[in-house]
Amino acid sequence: MFSVVFLLALLAFSVTGSPVEVPNSPITLPMTRKLAFSNVTELLRHDEARLAAFGAHSTHGRRDADAYPLPTVPLSHADLGNAFSGYTVKAVIGNPPMTYDLIVDSATTITWVGAGIPYVSLSGVDTEVPVAVNYPYGSFEGTMWKDKMFLSERLLITEMDIGVASSSWDVVADGVLGIGPTLSIQTITDRLVVEGAMDRPVVSIFFQPITANQVEHGELTFGGTRPSVYNYNLKYIGITSTPPSSQYWGINQSITYGATTILDNSAGILDCGTTFLYLASDAYEKYKDLTGGTVNPANGLFQISPEQFGQLSVLNFYIDGSTFTLIPDAQIWPRSLNERIGGGADDIYLVVKDLGTAIGEGLDFINGYVFFQRFYIVFDSGKHRVGFGRTLFTSVISNRN
Repeated sequence: MFSVVFLLALLAFSVTGSPVEVPNSPITLPMTRKLAFSNVTELLRHDEARLAAFGAHSTHGRRDADAYPLPTVPLSHADLGNAFSGYTVKAVIGNPPMTYDLIVDSATTITWVGAGIPYVSLSGVDTEVPVAVNYPYGSFEGTMWKDKMFLSERLLITEMDIGVASSSWDVVADGVLGIGPTLSIQTITDRLVVEGAMDRPVVSIFFQPITANQVEHGELTFGGTRPSVYNYNLKYIGITSTPPSSQYWGINQSITYGATTILDNSAGILDCGTTFLYLASDAYEKYKDLTGGTVNPANGLFQISPEQFGQLSVLNFYIDGSTFTLIPDAQIWPRSLNERIGGGADDIYLVVKDLGTAIGEGLDFINGYVFFQRFYIVFDSGKHRVGFGRTLFTSVISNRN
């Protein structure tokens, strides 16, 4: 809930047209977990549609920014229903101020509203520039507007480019907050820097592992990092130059299962909107052979026995000389959510999935939400890099319980 101070700031902002000047230290916003799926098939379709969107760009080798004012992803999300697993934040837009619940999406640059609560504002200006975007969790079409936007007492934007939906489908929130890397489109982080709300175009993400099917905790920090939630120094690596991963928050990494290499150094992306960890087919087959177990025909997930879990080794991600490790507990689906995917209470499912691509195509992995919930992730569009840090939850035992 927004504070009284924030509401007073909104009132002053509405009257004077300019934000209150304050120091530019990082600002952290709470994020709310949304789990909107009735079975794992819906969740997998959600991920598969997202993978198709990433793959669609590989044909062009770049986003469609020259063809359209904003990126349009030509994919079908038929039969997805309202399947969604992700985080949302609150944003206040327009005059009179209206609060919107927006999906945080690290793979898109556009911010838009109108899927749930309709956009009505006396301060907005319609640019009459058309926009249409398809997501794995829905789609919208409309026009671009310029209006005031507020994320907190200090994150105030006087002229934000906002998509306003004339129609939308299957989006379980009011819209999307795009925090993808800057290409030809000015993002929310760019605007915050331009208007002096923060000094650096940096967004940091912190999640806690899922422990139940209730609301979970996450944080989104603008303008820097929050050192109290990560350990030691952050490790930074530049965005890869290999397309299509270079068009997203893409990096180069290699992966070992224990001491066995399953993926040599190659390009892939970090995406908090993808649920599972995806590996190119050859790497996935190596992982599957090393872990044992079989695919459960009821839900399509790779299932292992308690004995096999006892022998499960670590997954090591080697990123520019540093090692980030997923312990065995981090490689399995949280058993507290087994009923949501049609599994038994004591079943053990692995969260590593087949990307369906050959190694060397420029997208050999997607480090999805199951990776994000174990590490602190920093997106620095100003220096074209991504940062990693270990948190108190990197090695916590939560999924097996």
